[in-house]
Amino acid sequence: MENLIKVQDLCKIYNPGENEVRALDKVNLEINRGEFIAIIGHSGSGKSTLMNMLGCLDIPTSGSYYLNGKDVSAMNDNQLSEIRNEEIGFIFQGFNLIANLNAIENVELPLIYRGIGRSERNRLAREALIKVGLEKRMHHRPSEMSGGQQQRVAIARAIAAEPPVILADEPTGNLDSSSTQEIMDILKELHNAGRSVILITHDDDIAEQTKRVIRILDGKIVEDYYNN
Repeated sequence: MENLIKVQDLCKIYNPGENEVRALDKVNLEINRGEFIAIIGHSGSGKSTLMNMLGCLDIPTSGSYYLNGKDVSAMNDNQLSEIRNEEIGFIFQGFNLIANLNAIENVELPLIYRGIGRSERNRLAREALIKVGLEKRMHHRPSEMSGGQQQRVAIARAIAAEPPVILADEPTGNLDSSSTQEIMDILKELHNAGRSVILITHDDDIAEQTKRVIRILDGKIVEDYYNN
């Protein structure tokens, strides 16, 4: 399989010196294209810091991070912003939808930043919403939708431009069990269609639905195994 992500001796240190906190401590990790992975850990384990590194939302104190063969650990803010826009589709626990925009407009928003023309944006947004089963909710605003429907809009927004990586941070954290399973089924379908999906979670039941589980504790990877 083709290598998508390669992390070498990645460290993130807060308050360097006497009271330093090693949020990540020499993490080494390789992820291949098309994998469906859960990164699991309790609060304070370092999983959110690792997600911020993988999502190019933060830079490491030391070590290297290669995404699609590019060394992103050495990039400046503008370059990182470009990588985030082109290479990564984000799904957040809090949905992060714009309240006064309907579903299509929310999905189109990142496509505007990518310089995609209006008609093409509209086509991509519609196709993405159909993929997540929201063809009848395209013109509804977030306040007119359930939590599960809002998260499906967020997934459509993440996949519309077909980025190489889908990064989902606790995507089911605000949902009931029925909506949780709906979202997990959509993520599985994305994986089956060839997408690379990285899921951040604290929930073992969620992690066991992925293909590979990476457990992090005190800033170190302590387990890395494949589910049957």
